[in-house]
Amino acid sequence: MSVLVLLLAVGAACCLGFGFVLQQNAAQRAPLNDFLSPRLLLDLMRVPRWLGGLGLMIAGMVLGALALGKGEISLVEPLLATNLLFALALSRHQTGQPLGRQGWAGLLMLAGGVSAFIVAGEPRGGSAVGDPVRHWLIIGAMVGVALVLTTYAKRSRLSWGPVLLATAAGLLYGVQDALTRVSGTRFSEGGLMELFTGWQPYGVLVCGVTGLILVQSAFETASLRMSLPALTAAEPLAGILCGVGFLGDRLRTDTGALAWEAAGLAAVVAGIVVLGLHPAMPSGAAEPAPLARDLQRR
Repeated sequence: MSVLVLLLAVGAACCLGFGFVLQQNAAQRAPLNDFLSPRLLLDLMRVPRWLGGLGLMIAGMVLGALALGKGEISLVEPLLATNLLFALALSRHQTGQPLGRQGWAGLLMLAGGVSAFIVAGEPRGGSAVGDPVRHWLIIGAMVGVALVLTTYAKRSRLSWGPVLLATAAGLLYGVQDALTRVSGTRFSEGGLMELFTGWQPYGVLVCGVTGLILVQSAFETASLRMSLPALTAAEPLAGILCGVGFLGDRLRTDTGALAWEAAGLAAVVAGIVVLGLHPAMPSGAAEPAPLARDLQRR
């Protein structure tokens, strides 16, 4: 593993984790009338804490894009999943909760799962699949699932809605990571002209903005315990699927390696869930702000 890729990916995870916590702190006070609406972003732009979280999130995405440009997506995505560790660290600082057995167990499962997947799979680059049909089938399937999850989330916004929205956003962010990798390749091969004559950079923008609205709507209606684990688990799974499916990433496929890869991913997801349910994570939405209460009355 390249040390530079490791540092870039972990730095991205740090920025993303801190950014998500700051965004949720602000979004939980937003008017519920803005649920799943672009107006939500306009309202949140007036909140300094949210802007700080957004800045950290953008910094994380830039570092993640640099990591994706130098390493395989199947390697970078599991490392990005460690953003939950940094989110927990900031939440723990805010709440004063000790890490405890649950925190250490989740930390070990997440770190051990990432290590097991990388060591067993030995992600390495290969030739990207040129057939556009395969690209659209994989991307279309994940976007379609995200749309279905969002539709159901509208009907249950205060129960399972936040989990569904966060999962949908994670799928879109996984697609965004894959398209970022493709966009970087196009830029390195032909500069700006080659980059902007393809549809991929515009797909990055659409996935990013749509995912941001979904994430903020999830943060608005529920605690980090419900939303962040789903988001953190869905993104690497979607990114790895894109990497292996059409970006040319290769993993070891012998029986022993596949078993360890599956066990590693399962441990990553389990660790994410355990950490997401840790008492240090904010457990409930704050009391609505005056603006939110006024709009809710109307």
